Amino acid sequence: MGFKVLTILSLLVLFVSCKKTPETSFPDVDKIDNQNSQEITEADVSKLKYIDYTLDVKTEDAIKDWKEYTQLQDIISNVKRGDLSFFNDNEEQVKILIKDLKDNMPKQVKSPSVSARLLVWETKILKLESLSNLSTTSKDELLDVIKEFLVACSNVNFQMNKKVEFDTRDIEKP
Repeated sequence: MGFKVLTILSLLVLFVSCKKTPETSFPDVDKIDNQNSQEITEADVSKLKYIDYTLDVKTEDAIKDWKEYTQLQDIISNVKRGDLSFFNDNEEQVKILIKDLKDNMPKQVKSPSVSARLLVWETKILKLESLSNLSTTSKDELLDVIKEFLVACSNVNFQMNKKVEFDTRDIEKP
């Protein structure tokens, strides 16, 4: 008789402890997608704080035939608009651009300091290309890499301006 009472009590406790609807709620899938979205907009990029150096008129004249740099400027303007389509599964084109940019640098801006800035820029463009193709990259990480890329491009402009300015200085010897 003790066994029957114990069995009935166990079944009663089992039925009482089971609920018909689960209490656990899962977060809304749309909220998760919005938080982890890689969608970069022009407004997001415009909020980035960095110093953007533009080319001087003398420097523009010195590099006017450097078509790879013109292509780089197009990529930069697209990135500033939040368009990273150039980097989507385009690793070969990125490598060709890097190689051609270094190989076809005009004499007027060729110097170790400009080459060093181009090397930094190369690192940043490869990092941006790789992170923009990852689905696990967060929006904040992508914005940080975009900022690094834009700063590297700005530093290339600054060094080219300094090189051309230094070369055009006419110092008279006494």
